[in-house]
This record gives sequence, structure tokens and C-alpha cells, in this order.
Amino acid sequence: MRVELVAIQTRDGACPTQVATPDGAGPWPAVILYMDAGGIRPPLVDMARQLAAGGYVVLLPDLFYRYGPYAPFVPAEVFKGDFRAILGPLMATTDAVKAAADTGALLAYLDTRGDIAGRKVGAVGFCMGGRMALTTAATYPDRFAAAASFHGGNLATDDPASPHRLAPRLKAELYIAAAENDGSYPPEMAERLEGALSAAGTRYGAETYPAAHGWMMPDFPVYDRAAAARGWTAMLALFDRTLSRSG
Repeated sequence: MRVELVAIQTRDGACPTQVATPDGAGPWPAVILYMDAGGIRPPLVDMARQLAAGGYVVLLPDLFYRYGPYAPFVPAEVFKGDFRAILGPLMATTDAVKAAADTGALLAYLDTRGDIAGRKVGAVGFCMGGRMALTTAATYPDRFAAAASFHGGNLATDDPASPHRLAPRLKAELYIAAAENDGSYPPEMAERLEGALSAAGTRYGAETYPAAHGWMMPDFPVYDRAAAARGWTAMLALFDRTLSRSG
């Protein structure tokens, strides 16, 4: 398994991006992994490696690049204090709309590689990355075959850019994995999102896991090994049935 760091030029600067590649010659389908608010750190890079081991070229962009350099955070330590005060300044530099704009550059980078199978790619996001994954899939409907959100928040709000408003644009198959008792994605919001997806004829699966917000992240205090394994199985199944493995 190879992981390299590349700088991808966006409209707002150079975005450091980890690129995880399976062993062998390829070609492989590509997946973009949208980070959570904890930023780029070794456990998140390990998640990119795990996904690459399934046979995908995985891009993990540091979407806090507009903030500038920062040391890797340890979520268990951050959550002991005022995590909003610590992470808030970084989170303020990006959002789903900016992530979608950045994704244009990520897709252009993928198009320069000779080891990518097909033009259709996948997206997966965790926590704040869940909204990013859905938004980018709707922004580039002809490029995204699948998108998954794990414990993503604010997926159906009154915001004009809310993902549920973008449902008519989607061509990707979606998987929405919600957490129990999640204030950022309560049942009424899930109902609103799923109603919009159904009305638009979007192919999707949605379920609520018996786990807390953040259960997929191995360095979170709420990490749930069994629920995470179930999530990985669902994610890989989504990508395996939607992404081409032929060049």
C-alpha cells in the first residue's frame, strides 16, 4: 500500500492531499474521502489506507488548507475541553460549498493519472464530511457514481445550499448512515432528507446505527468496533456495485 502527499492547486491555494494507492499495477476506481472536523491525522490516513486496500485509489484532501499549517489533533484530548474553540477557527475556513469547489481540482488531478479506472468516482464523508460528500455528488452528477455519509450532520436544513435541496441533481447512489440521538441529524431531519431523495427518484439506502455520532472514527472516544465494521461492509458494497474496475 502506497501513500503519497501531493499538493493540488485549487482556486484558493494548494490543497495538501494524501493519495493512497493499492499494491499492483491497476487501474483502480477512485474514491474521495472527506474528512471530519478533527482534520488530517494518522488514524484518518489509516482509514484511507483501509479503503485503498479494497481496491481503490483514495484521495484524502486537507480541506483546512485555507487556514494554514496545524498540528494533528488528538480527538480524545480535544473533546476534554472546548472543542469548538479549538476546531472552530479551522472549520470556519471551509464548508460543503467550498469543498465542492475544491473537488473540481481533485477531479482534474484524477484525470491526469494513468491508473484510474473510468471517469466515475465515489465519495465518502464522516461527520462534516458527510454533507460535503452529498454536496459534491450533486455538484458533479456526471462524475459521481456513489456517495456515502456516515454520521453526517445538517443534511436537510433551511439553508439554500442544504443537500436535500440538491436531490434533483443527483445521479449517484447514496448511503446515509445516521447515529442514534444525534442532535446534528435528528429523525425529523432524516425524514426530510429521505423525502426529498424519494421525490427525486434518487437511489439510496438509509439506516440509523445503534451507535453515537462519530462511531466510525477509530480515535474518537465513541468509536464502536462492531458498528464500524458494519459501516465498512456497507461502504465497500456500495462502491463495489457502482464503480467500474475496467480502464
